[in-house]
Amino acid sequence: MTNKEIALLAARYADDKKAEDIKVLDLQGLSSLCEYIVIATVTSKPHLEAVEDEISTQLKKIGVYKTNRDGADSMIWRVSDYGAFLVHIMTPQAREFYALDKIFSFGKELDYKKPAKKAVTKKKTVKKTVVKKTTKKAAPKKAVAKKTATKKAVKKTAKKSAK
Repeated sequence: MTNKEIALLAARYADDKKAEDIKVLDLQGLSSLCEYIVIATVTSKPHLEAVEDEISTQLKKIGVYKTNRDGADSMIWRVSDYGAFLVHIMTPQAREFYALDKIFSFGKELDYKKPAKKAVTKKKTVKKTVVKKTTKKAAPKKAVAKKTATKKAVKKTAKKSAK
């Protein structure tokens, strides 16, 4: 996976936890700080912790670890350094005050949303109709036995009445 793909993945994880106003900025060749910056807004400290934990946990599963972290005790802003990219998780007030969007406005914003899945076209299935030949069904054994017994009884009765 490329650094770009991992940064976009981090943004998707933030989105999965309902972070708002998520931006991924491409700073390649424009900054010595890092290649990408992910900025996300959260509504509260628990929300901030949930988003940070989700990103960290999911990236660990694919072998990507933080090299540094700042703001562990902060209720308004956390920064996770993954080497090639930084993840800033902030409350609306902190985002407005620190204005990272303006500071890094020279970077190109990337679309982090999952690429739309191609529409799967179903193959048309043609139903094959099978013409069944009609055959006489064999009568159940009991019915045949009853019929035979009835015929014999009729013959006996006919012989008796003829005498």
